[in-house]
Amino acid sequence: MTPLPSDRPQKLSLGPLEREILEIVWALGCVSVKAVHDRILSDPDRELAYTSVTTVLQRLTKKGWLTCHKQKRAFYWQAKLTKEQAQALTAYEQLNKFLAVSDPDLVASFADRLDTASLEQIDAIAARLRAIRQQREESE
Repeated sequence: MTPLPSDRPQKLSLGPLEREILEIVWALGCVSVKAVHDRILSDPDRELAYTSVTTVLQRLTKKGWLTCHKQKRAFYWQAKLTKEQAQALTAYEQLNKFLAVSDPDLVASFADRLDTASLEQIDAIAARLRAIRQQREESE
């Protein structure tokens, strides 16, 4: 189970190009603008200015998704979160928004319409939560 990261991005919302570039950073690890630009242009149907890649990398840094460091004359970016941590954080935020509706009838109606596979997942999640809580109580 991937834990929620303690250091969260300031802004979770990402545009399509930001998401694409973040995926490239996750795939490559530590990247330069040139590495990201080359990866995008490896698709012959794509066009994107080098400066646009720089702008998006800077924006992702400002939002809290990336860190940037200078090595000699070049800048390099790395993801602050793993892809799994980002997925866990996104799911957590979406679940909180859903539960914030605060209408038990709406939540119950949604749960009532889940298919069998979803119910099995909910049972597995509930079992995992019970195990985590039991471990927490035993360690206290």
